[in-house]
Amino acid sequence: MHFHELDTPQLCVDVDVLDANIAQLQVACDELQIGLRVHTKSHKTPAIAQRQMAAGAVGIVSQKLGEAEAMAAAGIQDILIPYNIVGAAKLARLVKLVGSQQTQLTVAADSAATVEGISAAMSSAGLSLRLLVEMDTGSHRCGTQSPEETVALAQRIDQLPGVEFMGVMTYPSSERVGPILTRVRELAAAASLDLQVISGGGTGLQEISKTLGCTEARIGSYIWEGKTRVGKRDDLHPQRCPLRMVTTVVSTNVEGQIVIDAGQKAFTSYPPTPYGYCPEYPEIFIKGMSVEHGHVDITESDHRFKVGDILSWIPLHGGMTTNLHDRLIALRQDDVIDEWTVDGRGRTQ
Repeated sequence: MHFHELDTPQLCVDVDVLDANIAQLQVACDELQIGLRVHTKSHKTPAIAQRQMAAGAVGIVSQKLGEAEAMAAAGIQDILIPYNIVGAAKLARLVKLVGSQQTQLTVAADSAATVEGISAAMSSAGLSLRLLVEMDTGSHRCGTQSPEETVALAQRIDQLPGVEFMGVMTYPSSERVGPILTRVRELAAAASLDLQVISGGGTGLQEISKTLGCTEARIGSYIWEGKTRVGKRDDLHPQRCPLRMVTTVVSTNVEGQIVIDAGQKAFTSYPPTPYGYCPEYPEIFIKGMSVEHGHVDITESDHRFKVGDILSWIPLHGGMTTNLHDRLIALRQDDVIDEWTVDGRGRTQ
């Protein structure tokens, strides 16, 4: 089946571009001799995670517990959840996942309250879980606020049953992290704590992570955007961005405009404008969206569009778009070769 025969709107992926993105970043990290831990929140799709692991990734990152459950069920053997897991319901699920022994699981935490909750849940079940301390090194989101806090929390982990201190993580990797990590290393050595894992992150930041002495780089957006982040519509080129939203023209009545059958519920709920890139006609663009429609500016095109035309679009934010869909249609040279379920979406934290 050719993608023009698909019912629309339908989210597709060009497998050749996808595999090229996977290979290029893996080679770059291999040359740097730093582990690549791929972030699956960008695609939430076990079939893609398996391709990344087969290429040489040391493991994956799942931002949510639900993503980790889906990836473990698909046979992924090494998963990091860099997210504070809090509350009885989530801790029960965490215990179940660790107890299943489907995967080697590591979780990050940034407070004694979170660590103690995990410790109590694990020790009650007779289990043990690997923990990293998340450090705030400038993003002011989550994380301990100083090297001293970082090592104090590491020492608390080292004292508690059911948890094992493995190291630290930060995001994003940047030069400002250097002095912080140096101090953490000094304090950890003085406390006889072993930093087995130093986890940096950010697409395109693998060289900085290596310079900082990180053991691994957490990178996710590259899967849809190539080795560097895409930040605007002009960056959306078919040779680096494999995601395609296949749409149908449903109206041509307004002069200088066509309407497609995909809007905010298909692409993303708060699109910047102009939005997306049309490989078939790069001169046109989505100038606005309603809930179920995309409003396309065609004033710069000489093509005479008609109702029923099929157009594909590279979304500006692949991760947000993928999260709205239950499946991806895998294409090679515009022909359907497979269907992949986006098993990590739609699940609770």
